[in-house]
Parts: sequence; structure tokens; C-alpha cells
Amino acid sequence: MYPNKQKLIIFDADGTIIDAFSAIESTFARHEMAIGDLESFQKRHKFFKYLGGIKEFPANIKKQLGRKSRQQVLGTLTDVYREEAQLYEGVAELIKQLIVQKDIRVGLVTRNVSHEPQITMEKLFARHDIDISELDYFAHVPIRASKADFFKAARKQFDINPARAYACGDEHKDYHAALTAGIYPFVVSYGFEDFKRLTKKFEVPEEVISRTPQELCVRIRHALDLST
Repeated sequence: MYPNKQKLIIFDADGTIIDAFSAIESTFARHEMAIGDLESFQKRHKFFKYLGGIKEFPANIKKQLGRKSRQQVLGTLTDVYREEAQLYEGVAELIKQLIVQKDIRVGLVTRNVSHEPQITMEKLFARHDIDISELDYFAHVPIRASKADFFKAARKQFDINPARAYACGDEHKDYHAALTAGIYPFVVSYGFEDFKRLTKKFEVPEEVISRTPQELCVRIRHALDLST
């Protein structure tokens, strides 16, 4: 049925392998706004994540109302991502290890909202000595598009058995996108949604959730039979 025995792993970028919260927090601070703490950020509905909580909302909404103001914030966010944002500890080493495996295809998907997201990702990863052109698959996913379609496209492109394909994300929608694409989900609870929100509100099984980047790396290496 399948012409090879290769495996596929696809990473979501922001919040899963990139410390997006720190980048957003730094950006907001430079425009005299506050995003609140990570715990509060994770609990907010997606629409309100970038407007802050009750304490931060009044000042933030004023700063973000005008088109010029929004573009200035976006420009700063782009600069922060390209010059300062970091992969979580241990992730760069894992990706480098995956890239050199001949039987593993490695992909990256992102909804990153910076200017020219692919260039942003190239610069960010280059600072960790990773050339994203060495990845097998890269896609910028539009805000309203389903990641499941991109997961399926990557799997079909390389004729990968769904049972040998994996996707890593930090939101309940990433979990369901993986299932919709017929592949195994890895979910993390240190990104845009916390453990309680994932498990209690959206019923994501705790067995597939990693609470730290280090735990995610261990799970992936074990699943893909990689040395530690």
C-alpha cells in the first residue's frame, strides 16, 4: 500500500517549539502595553489573548485600535521574532537530530503573523544553526485555514503511512487537526493553552500531553526510536 517505511513528524511553530509568549510579552512592553502572565494568557479565549486581561485591556485596546498602531506593533513583533525569539530548551538539538535521519521526514507549519513569516522563521532558526531549507516540508497556514489540510498534504506528498506520522501542537485545535488528518498527536501544555484547559474543557487525553519542552523531546525520541 505504501512505497516506503518512512516516518513523518510535523511541528507547529509558535508555542510548541518557539517561546512565542516571551516574544509577544517583549513586543507589548516596547509599546507600553502589558500581556499579563503566562498562566492568564493561556486561559483566555483566542480573540482576547492579545488584548490582555481586565487589568491590561483598557490600555491595550487604545494602543491597537488604529491601523498605524497595529502595523507598528506588528513591525516590532517581526523584529523581535527575527532577532531575539528563542526555540525552547532542547528543541534545536532534537530538530538537528531529526533532520539527519534518512527515514524521517520533518515538517514545520506556522500561523505566525509577522511580516513575511517564512523569512521570520528562516532568521529565527538560523540563530539556532538550523537551515529550514533542510526541512522536508514548510507551510504558512492562513488564520482561517485548517492545519489538518496541511498535515494531510505533507503526508500524501511523501506517501507516508498515517500510522507512522505525527504532529506536535500546543492547542486543542492542533490535537483535532492531527486526528482529522489520521495521524498521531503530540500536544504540549506550556504554549497557548494550559494543561487544565486542554484536558478539562477540550477533553484532550492527558496521555498525549507534554508539560515541558524537555518532556516533549523525550516522548518524540522514544516514539521515533532515536538515541537520547
